[in-house]
Amino acid sequence: MSRVVALSGGVGGAKLALGLDRVLPAGDLTVVANTGDDFDHLGLRICPDIDTLMYVLAGLDDRERGWGRAGESWRFMEALRPLGGPEWFQLGDADLATHLQRTYRLSCGETLSSITQDFFKRLDIAARVLPMTDDPVRTQILSGGRWMDFQDYFVRQRCEPLAQEVRFQGAAAARPHPAVLEALHGPGLSAVVICPSNPFLSIAPILALPGIREALRASGAPVIAVSPIIGGQAVKGPTAKLMKEFGLESSAAGVAAHYGNLVDIFVADEQDANASFDAGTNAVFRQTWMRTLDDRESLARQVLALSDAWRTTGP
Repeated sequence: MSRVVALSGGVGGAKLALGLDRVLPAGDLTVVANTGDDFDHLGLRICPDIDTLMYVLAGLDDRERGWGRAGESWRFMEALRPLGGPEWFQLGDADLATHLQRTYRLSCGETLSSITQDFFKRLDIAARVLPMTDDPVRTQILSGGRWMDFQDYFVRQRCEPLAQEVRFQGAAAARPHPAVLEALHGPGLSAVVICPSNPFLSIAPILALPGIREALRASGAPVIAVSPIIGGQAVKGPTAKLMKEFGLESSAAGVAAHYGNLVDIFVADEQDANASFDAGTNAVFRQTWMRTLDDRESLARQVLALSDAWRTTGP
C-alpha cells in the first residue's frame, strides 16, 4: 500500500479516517481537517472537527453521544450556569483542557498546525492530521437575509433556520497549509479519499482554498468520494436538509452530481444501487453504513481496493 490523503470533517469523516488509519501502515495516512467550523467561545479557540478526529483516532471519543470525550464530566458547565454564562455550547471538563491549552499556545505565537501536530503526537496517533490552513476561514449560513456563524446555526439553533446560501469567509485569501499541497503532490500517493462528511459544510471549505482543486486534479491519484447520504437520508447532520433547501436532489446521486468531475470514483451504499446517477458518474456500491469498528475497517479496505484497481486499469 502507498500513502493516502483524506479530506474530512468531524463525526462521519472521522469514522472512515479511523478505518483507514487502522488498515494502512503507520504514518501512511494524512487527514486534511476542515477548520471552517472553528470559533472563539468564552475566550477559547474551539476546533470541533480537529478535536473529533483527535478523540476518535486516540480512542477517547464518546461513542454513545457521538461527540466529545468518553467519560466526560460537566462540573464547569454546572458552575457556569448560575453565573449567567452561555449554555448552548457544551464544554466538558476534559474537553476544556484541550481548548485551554490550544488557546494558550496560540496566544504565545504558535500556529494551529504545530499545536495540532504536537497534540496528536502526545496521544500516540500515527496518522498525520493537518488543519486545512493556519489562516482564519469561517463558514457562515445565510438565512432570512442574515448571515450567521456556523456554530450559531448548527449548535445553538440546531440547523432549524432555512439555509439560503453558504459562504466561507476568508477562504479566498487563505493559504492551504504547505504540507497539504506537499502531500497531494508528493510521490507514492495512491488515493485521495473524500470522507462521508457534509459536502457543503465540511468538505466545501477545504475545496474553497486557492489551489486545492487544482492540486487534486494534478495529484495523479484517484479521487474517491464516499456518500454521506444512504437511502435518501443523511447518516449524521443536516446534509439532506441542506440539499433540499438548495434545490438539489437529496440522494447519493445528488451528492455525486455536486462533486461532478472532481471525483473519479463515487462510493454509494448498496441501498442506492438503483438510483439514477448522472451520465459519466463512476458509481460503485458497497456497504457504507459504519456502525462498528469492523465496518470502518471493511469500508477502508474496499476504498483502498478501488484505488488499486483504478491505478492498475486506468481511469
